[in-house]
Amino acid sequence: MNHPNLRRRTALVAGAVLITTALVAPPGSAAPTAPPPGSEATSMGLPTFAPGRYVVTLADKPLATYQGGVSGLKATKPAKGSKVDVNSTDSKRYRSFLATKHAQVAAKVGAKVSRDYSTALNAFTASLTSQQVNELSKTAGVVSVVPDQLHKALDDRKPADFLKLSGNSGVWKALGGTAEAGKGVVVGVVDTGVWPESASFAGPALGTKPPTAADPYRPYRAGTTTVMQKADGNTFTGSCETGESFTADLCNTKLISAKYFGDGWLNLVPPDQRADYASPRDGNGHGTHTASTAAGKTGIDVAESGINFGTISGVAPAAKVAVYKALWEGKDGKNSGGLTSDILAAIDQAVADGVDVINYSVGSIFESAHTDPVQLAFLSAASAGIFVSAAGGNSGPYASTLDNTSPWVTTVGASTVAPYAGTVVLGDGQKYAGVSTSIAVTTGNRPLVTGPAVKTATSSDADALGCLPGTLDPAKTAGKIVVCERGVGARVDKSAEVLRAGGVGMVMLNLFDQDALGDSHVVPTVHLNVPSALTVKAYAATAGATAELVPGNTSGQNEPYPQMADFSSRGPSLSSHGDLLKPDLAAPGVNVLAAVAPPSNDGHSFAFYSGTSMAAPHVAGLAALYLAKHPDWSPMAVKSALMTTTTDVLSSTGAVDSDPFARGAGEVQPAKMLDPGLVYDSGDADWLSYLEGSGVATGTGVPAVDPSDYNTPSIAVGQLLGTQTITRRVTAVTPGLYRATVSVPGMKATVTPSILNFTAAGQTKTFTVKLTLDTGSSGETTSGWLTWQGAGKTVRSPIAVVPTSVLTPNEVTGSGASGTAAFEATAGKAGSPIRAYGVVSAPLVPGAVAAGTADADLPNYPVTVTAQTKALQWNIKTVDPAGSIWLVLYKVVNGQMQLLSFVGNGSNQASATLAAPAPGVWGVLAITLSNPPGASTTEYTMQTNVVTSTSGSALKVNPPVAPAAFQPFQVTASWSGLPTGQRSTGFVEFPNRAGTVVTIN
Repeated sequence: MNHPNLRRRTALVAGAVLITTALVAPPGSAAPTAPPPGSEATSMGLPTFAPGRYVVTLADKPLATYQGGVSGLKATKPAKGSKVDVNSTDSKRYRSFLATKHAQVAAKVGAKVSRDYSTALNAFTASLTSQQVNELSKTAGVVSVVPDQLHKALDDRKPADFLKLSGNSGVWKALGGTAEAGKGVVVGVVDTGVWPESASFAGPALGTKPPTAADPYRPYRAGTTTVMQKADGNTFTGSCETGESFTADLCNTKLISAKYFGDGWLNLVPPDQRADYASPRDGNGHGTHTASTAAGKTGIDVAESGINFGTISGVAPAAKVAVYKALWEGKDGKNSGGLTSDILAAIDQAVADGVDVINYSVGSIFESAHTDPVQLAFLSAASAGIFVSAAGGNSGPYASTLDNTSPWVTTVGASTVAPYAGTVVLGDGQKYAGVSTSIAVTTGNRPLVTGPAVKTATSSDADALGCLPGTLDPAKTAGKIVVCERGVGARVDKSAEVLRAGGVGMVMLNLFDQDALGDSHVVPTVHLNVPSALTVKAYAATAGATAELVPGNTSGQNEPYPQMADFSSRGPSLSSHGDLLKPDLAAPGVNVLAAVAPPSNDGHSFAFYSGTSMAAPHVAGLAALYLAKHPDWSPMAVKSALMTTTTDVLSSTGAVDSDPFARGAGEVQPAKMLDPGLVYDSGDADWLSYLEGSGVATGTGVPAVDPSDYNTPSIAVGQLLGTQTITRRVTAVTPGLYRATVSVPGMKATVTPSILNFTAAGQTKTFTVKLTLDTGSSGETTSGWLTWQGAGKTVRSPIAVVPTSVLTPNEVTGSGASGTAAFEATAGKAGSPIRAYGVVSAPLVPGAVAAGTADADLPNYPVTVTAQTKALQWNIKTVDPAGSIWLVLYKVVNGQMQLLSFVGNGSNQASATLAAPAPGVWGVLAITLSNPPGASTTEYTMQTNVVTSTSGSALKVNPPVAPAAFQPFQVTASWSGLPTGQRSTGFVEFPNRAGTVVTIN
């Protein structure tokens, strides 16, 4: 079988290394989630830290959360509904106290403080040696010592219309018009800076006269400080920081503050390696895009490359923008990003300035722990009443790839809106619609060719297929439409190569299921996804092929929307062990048109970006709309209102998307968010109890709670043994009688009480949801909804549960022609039957694969799984002991190969095992990265053991039933008469398809 949609092997190898990387921390120190820059493993498996810049977090509370306790120092935590006052006498005294402790702690190891943090986080940065890091890690009062890491900005038709913000019946109109939508609210954007000349940030100059009763929220300048009275009664104080190509007069009554934070990055990266401004000016475009999306002006006309895109608007057009540049651009992308210390400084300043909302479109390929300094700074921000919207990440569609998953953060996934479309009309009359933002008029019917057909004499077919720079021959390409494959090389560079060679258009092809993106190409371009892409590729390779590129979708087939973007990162969250559903919700994040920085965007003032980076500012803007109307609401109450009023996300077939780990609560629905009926609120005590329940000692004395009981508007249980009861509380916004309905397929679910009667707004009531495994398959996620209906409102919460009938190892091993293998199990129900199936010892099938084999030609070993299949195991071993072999496990989903994992360690053998696989086609691909010395291929034997309900009874098991519920007991599998020259596979099955694979020899 050929699979042209298979991802490149290099990506598979890199992904496997990243996913499997683990690090053991020294005693007394916090365990990093990934190896820090410059660290290396010793022979004992412990890290040695290279000298460098570190962030040291201390146990004392920062200003935003300090409630007293230190003799002579009064509390600085603001009262409910207020923001932290960093200029009060008490705050200044406490800040001095923290700074003194920072210096004392640093001095204990002979270090000096580089920068203090005290508002959102009690921490300091310092340049440390390896020995100093180790000593500080063991120092009393030190919470963590983490390297000052580089954080990357995520790459990320009109969302305002799609979200029903605009129009006579839109949300803006209901709020009093665009002049009132977000009025009195400040959105802080921690990102790459801002392009202040953009029309999205235009506004009158800042005056010096205080606001009047007729215009209470007008910002003004007091000396060098920007002052603004806000809707919540507090005051924002910022400034317009001068620097390279940035003067104070670039701020105005829209862009009211702009600051930059680069102590770490500017010291790390020499001037000749920078491609940025030492000022708040945006050297990338990402920060300008996110800021204008969240709170850009309304009705901005956009015309780029001769195409009029009409007008665009920010989500909260009346809100003010405060920019905190903490991410930087290096030459050729090297060193681009933001160091932890600079990001912390930006967050610290945003909290001190008094923003109402923070947008954080930054993430990592590793999930940040809840105790990560940036996440703790956001905890303080949320504690101070600031709503934090954060991008979930762009590492989808693979599981557990999310970042920014702390409960006090609103984690946002990316979804689609109606696409800007173009159609490829082939010479044979077939029409295929894709995404296009670059076709103003039809190209006319032109020759259609693939890259190799028009390549230069010195270019390889592989490079020409991707239209890499310098690969196309102008003498062959002129006047033609070129088909270019997505993959190696930047997408926009491909159209640039077509233009250089004289081509008049491009069709860009996804060779496996991916998002089609609306890049600003320099020639008319249509981006096609599979299967259309494969059909067009085959046609282009035929003699005399022609095509015409036309604007719009003329194919007669429309793509359903909103869908979750393929790149949008998925849960379950590893930091919460699946007990907290993330992402929280979804918002538009594909082909979003917004302002950018022209120098770094080919001269464009506006561009289409895609990513969860683009989704997060939509939610930040919605929060600003909310806080303008309800300035006294807590961040989590706003989050609840957004989550419980969502609408469904769709699949590519138009059916409802059933994956809660992709869409969370669903697509934001602004038309309903302002009237939620009930809210699930939470605050400091809830977050601390959640952390205690997650094994984090907060030192606050709050009681630990099961993370599944954290009061969020969703329910998640990462591993439910038999039955579990979850507790929630809701507060009435609209009083009335509410009735509960709950449904989770394969589970018995009951709500107690199922009727809640609220006689007044503000009343809070508690209820429980009991979930018990019924017919669902053990170990397989099931999802459903809990819905409260009453007072004309519908309050919907997603449920995601991984039930199990038994806790048991996935696999055990044994050896010998006869023998036993014992393991421990815990059942959720006494008397549960235990059965044995197999064993199976399939013949060894010879095969060979060469290093560098094309993806589509890798040896393939598929198995069609039915309901009778109990277990699968593929065993591969090279003939030459010096060989190296790997397996790639996949499943066929909707006709496409979905790669699941890369199996192997570089030795001469590998094994992929599945217990109770779901029906469908599963398989492995054999791959080698290098052949044995002197060999042109790697020869191997492959064994495919398929255990079914009719695989015999050579395997015996004792006991035959579980003796008790929730009590560990020993299970023993035994066998006799087996061959010892090859592997045999059996399966011990518990109820609901749970079980343990027994691998023998």
